[in-house]
Amino acid sequence: MTEMIAAEPGLAERLLTRLADPVGPAGRLAQKIRESVDARDPIVVVGCGTSEHGAQGFVEIVRSALGGDASVDALIAAQAFEAALEPRRGGLLIAISHEGATWATNRAIAAAHEAGATIALVTVSARSPGGAISDLVLATEELDQSWCHTIGYLAPLLAATAVAGHLSGKSPNPGVARALLSAGADREREAEAWASSIASARHVVVVASGVDRIAGRELTLKIEEAAWIPSAYRDIETFLHGHLPATDADTALVLILTDSSGRADRVARARQLLAAARVVGLRSGAILAEEVDGDVAAELTPAGRLLVPAAPDLPNPVAALLGSATPLQLLTERIARATGTNPDAIRREDERYRQAAEAAE
Repeated sequence: MTEMIAAEPGLAERLLTRLADPVGPAGRLAQKIRESVDARDPIVVVGCGTSEHGAQGFVEIVRSALGGDASVDALIAAQAFEAALEPRRGGLLIAISHEGATWATNRAIAAAHEAGATIALVTVSARSPGGAISDLVLATEELDQSWCHTIGYLAPLLAATAVAGHLSGKSPNPGVARALLSAGADREREAEAWASSIASARHVVVVASGVDRIAGRELTLKIEEAAWIPSAYRDIETFLHGHLPATDADTALVLILTDSSGRADRVARARQLLAAARVVGLRSGAILAEEVDGDVAAELTPAGRLLVPAAPDLPNPVAALLGSATPLQLLTERIARATGTNPDAIRREDERYRQAAEAAE
């Protein structure tokens, strides 16, 4: 996991450069999306686990590039198992699967195909099982070496960024993406100081708003599979409506706040949430956009904070999701170090959990 995080800035530059070809797979997928939008056909993006969060990010990035051309109903993200049980008729299904072998995702592909959909797959290789049953494969080509996926989360976000560039006619700058990811990966000292507070917590609550909700869900998954600490995700407003009584001084709270849309309102409500958490004694910290660092008092995040630099040359969903990716992954990796767990195996070195995984296959 450590090595994969360090590799991500270079991966971003390589992948965005390769996918800039207008007749390449990203350009062809953009054309399929545009055709579906023009025909008012459904576009469903599916995945499981980390790839489900990648699918959610894919939708936000592509929707931003389409502007008013895509309604909420036409372009949606769905959990692959649920999509397999209730496939939409026709349209376009975009599957996100890092290795192209996820059972539920391939079942969703098969169900959508039978329902008359065109199938596109974002995966590491066209030679995967999913690739064999898809009409178009966007291959990211670099395999994540840890089961606690980091590249598996980032790669579909980069693929979406490339597709969005073809849709909008504004190609993303690979160097800007690399610098943004590098900035997050370089926050080792801050992440290590914060991680010790989270590692000794009884449970973790992650809160976010806007596009940051995707990063929040991914961080929740990462902490549980890497450090084995019970964790939950809540929207900012949801947390304040009934969940606070279940928390105390043994609860670690992580706020993610990088989305620039509606920022004033999001920051104001986040401050109120952190103030409530401070009264109860939660171990609060935040992954924050640098622009709002001065708007959130230091005493509201006593556990720590990781700052995400501005990337005005990137669309807001891209800047937020890429900007938060390496900080949330680095924080997870440092929590795992503090707890003494091995994130790479997601606990399958323990015979019980290996057998549990086999029982679920």
